[in-house]
This record gives sequence, structure tokens and C-alpha cells, in this order.
Amino acid sequence: MLALLAGLLLSLASGASWRGVRGQESPPGSRFVCTSLPLDAAPSGCPLPPVPMQGDALPSEEELKATVLQLRETILQQKQTIGNQRETIRELTSKLSRCESFPGPDGKPGTEGWRKEFAKGKDTMGDLPRDPTQVIDQLSRTMQTLKDRLENLEHQLRANVSYAALPNELREMLQRRLGDLERQLLSKVAELEDEKSLLHNETSAHRQKTETALSALLERVSELEKGSSAFKSPDEFKVGLPLRTNYLYGKIKKTLPELYAFTVCLWLRSSASPGIGTPFSYAVPGQANEIVLIEWGNNPIELLINDKVAQLPLFISDGKWHHICVTWTTRDGMWEAFQDGEKLGTGENLAPWHPIKPGGVLILGQEQDTVGGRFDATQAFVGEMSQFNIWDRVLKAEDIMNIANCSTNMPGNIIPWVDNNVDVFGGATKWPVETCEERLLDL
Repeated sequence: MLALLAGLLLSLASGASWRGVRGQESPPGSRFVCTSLPLDAAPSGCPLPPVPMQGDALPSEEELKATVLQLRETILQQKQTIGNQRETIRELTSKLSRCESFPGPDGKPGTEGWRKEFAKGKDTMGDLPRDPTQVIDQLSRTMQTLKDRLENLEHQLRANVSYAALPNELREMLQRRLGDLERQLLSKVAELEDEKSLLHNETSAHRQKTETALSALLERVSELEKGSSAFKSPDEFKVGLPLRTNYLYGKIKKTLPELYAFTVCLWLRSSASPGIGTPFSYAVPGQANEIVLIEWGNNPIELLINDKVAQLPLFISDGKWHHICVTWTTRDGMWEAFQDGEKLGTGENLAPWHPIKPGGVLILGQEQDTVGGRFDATQAFVGEMSQFNIWDRVLKAEDIMNIANCSTNMPGNIIPWVDNNVDVFGGATKWPVETCEERLLDL
């Protein structure tokens, strides 16, 4: 081999080129003629190594041998470099696979677990897109792009592309990119864990607050149930309205039929000022003041029938129990007012010949501006009431006296005072009432 190279170099040094006779390919066994060519002429045939300039010393056999050894060493180094780059690519691919298989909050590998976590609506990705689906897609695209680039490099190496070595800048960039991506994923995992912890604490606090409120409500219901069960009879209870608001009130479940006369009686106790407010009101469609008993501001107690007014000579804001009765008839609009069994006033021409309309709403403790609502806190009753009864006739004065002095129990034939006919709202209460005799002692 050395001899062949030496002959080749000698031929080049003389500026000759191998050519067959008459420029044609020679058959086997033919001789070859060495023809001189000018130094600037392009030789025909395969390109040859650089030609030594005239006057250069011919390389010795040792120098040629050294050159061959150097070429062989270079080839080995290139092969080793290619092997090292393949190992680097395998390592980067392994890291990428670990990132892709990093378990999500639900324990499932890959981005699906994180996709489900973000789909719950809790966004903790900081400067990444707020939409969880965009966050997962962006990370997936980044990892897939990096993986594709690595696969392309490996494919080029396997295709025996002539790489002396993978550029250090590219290798460092890929490693840095993968490292940043891995740190970012781990950071977001830590943030998600923190957010899960905060969310759990917040949920626990909200649940505890809700449970406390429910417990208080259940306790209140239990107290009301105990209060109801403590009634010796269905009518021995009172409704308490302790505050002047527009949301504390009682409601009578039954409504009134068409009436041409009535008697309304009740026990009440109040020390509110100015005025005790509205003990009761009855409203029908088209007329909010069909029947109203009210003491508002510094005005005297008034009875309203079809929005017509009569002032009653009653005085009940001393904080003691009082028995009140009012009667009315459509004939000439006659009315009477009783306090503690005694008739204190009478009159006429209060909405004469007007029948009381049926199907309305009867409210305790509030004055209605619309049927069943639109209460005014300044007109609210403050105190306690009991034994609210309505009859469809004018009771005799003797009957009213007997009811007031506890000698008879006569429930209303239209609206009787019974527990299951009265609902309370807004914090109004129902409690056992003092006996009739105890109320008399309070007078």
C-alpha cells in the first residue's frame, strides 16, 4: 500500500496524469502511457489529492505512514464523537420521557392528569395562559417540538451524515431548554400542591361555617318545636315581634270570606314609641287597606276599613297586657272599640255599605302596601300578641267582657287562634303565653 501511494505521489510530482492510449479506456493487459500536462490544466478522471508544487521535497515513506496513521486516528475520533452524541440524545430523550410521564394530581402519568386537574377551574399557572387546556397544550407542544428536534438529530446521525461533532452550543441549548422545562413543570407541581392545600383549608373553613349556621338553625328549630310542644292547648301561645323591622311578621294561613260585619279581638302588650305600630292588616287585590289597626307616630290608634279612617280612644302602649276588641258592620258603617272588656268608643259612617272583600292576606305585625308585602319598618308592631280571633258578626258587649275577664273561651268562627293556623317569619317567635289570669294580674 505504501509503495502504491509513493508511486502515485511521484506521478503527481512530475505533473503527469494517467491516461489510456488515445484517451480511451484500455483493455486488460494493455500498457499505460504517462502523458505530461500543464500545471493549470484540469486532469481528466477522479480528483486526486493536492499536487506538490515544483521544488517541494517528496514525502518520505515514514511521513506517508504517519499521515495514514493520523487519518486512521481521525476516523476513530469521529466514530467516538458520533457514539457520544448518540448517548447524549438517548439521555435527553429519557429525561423528556420522565417529564412526560410525571404523575398528575390524580396519580395518572402524562399531561392528562394535569388536564383533568385544571379542568376543575383552578388556575395556578402564573404567567402561563389562564385557560388550563391552553396550558397543557402549550407544554405538550414544547415537549413534542424538543423531542422532534432530538429525533431529527439522531436520524441524521444514523443516516451517516458527516458530523465531526455535535456543536457544543446546540447541545448546551438543548440541555438548558430541557432543564428549564423540567424545573418549570416541577415548580408548577409545587404551586398546584400549595393551591390544593389552600383550597382544602378554604373549603374546610366554609364547610365549618356552614355547619355552624346549620347547627344554629337546627337548634333554633328544635327550640321552636319544644316551644310548640309545650303549649298546653293549641291556642295557648303568643307571637313575639321584638324589633321594629320590615321583615318580622306573622301570617294567618286562612283568609276571610266576604263579610258584612265582623268582630276582631286580641291580647297584646307593647311599650314601643312613638306608636305601637300595626297589630294586624288585611289586604286584598286593589285595596291594601281593607282592614287595618294601626298606631303610627304620635297619632291615636286608627281603624281603617276600605282605606276609610276612624280614630279609636284606646291607650295600650304602657308595656302591659291589654285585651282589645273592635266591631264593625256595613249598615251605616257602625263601629265600637273595647279595651279590657270596657267599651270606650263608638261611631258610624266608616265605609258604610261596603262589604269586606274575600281572598285577601291577613298579616300580624306589619302594614301592607301591596298584598302580602312591601312593609314599612316605621309602621311595624313591636311587642307580643295572642288570642287573635275574628267572628263574622258583632259580638255582644257581655260576650266581649266575659272573654276579657277570662270567664269564657270563645274562639273566632272565621279565624280562630290556633297554632297550626299561624306562621312566623324573619325571626318572629312563637312561645307559650301566660295564662289568662296572669294577664289579668298585669293590668
